[in-house]
Amino acid sequence: MEKTTLIFVGIIASLVSFASATPGIATFYTNYVPSACFGSQDQGKMIAAAGDALWNNGAVCGKIFTVTCTGPRNPVPHPCTGKSVTVKIVDHCPGCPSTIDLSREAFALIANPVAGIINIDYNQYAYFTSLSSPLLLQ
Repeated sequence: MEKTTLIFVGIIASLVSFASATPGIATFYTNYVPSACFGSQDQGKMIAAAGDALWNNGAVCGKIFTVTCTGPRNPVPHPCTGKSVTVKIVDHCPGCPSTIDLSREAFALIANPVAGIINIDYNQYAYFTSLSSPLLLQ
């Protein structure tokens, strides 16, 4: 029994990795449709456009990211709300100064929109039909 438990724990430990967020920059936009990924199909409000660094010729379309404000990039003091937001990539923002261009609604959940541009940490998630919650990918 003890050996079986040890093997099981070893297998689980090998499947679990400690996530480290990727630093980036976020801005926001307000014109959601049409989008580069979904055309005229409305994808809701918790969406984002990928900057050139993430775009990868559209391979990031439909991917899910969690984004957390980590601090200001301009003189607006304390822009972060302390919350994170989960968004779906629906568009491309070519030439944007940001890694991720959030919908205004998503941006407002994690930072004061007056800031306009913020430092962030982000992680990519993937949904599997057998799971009811997202799985963090490295």
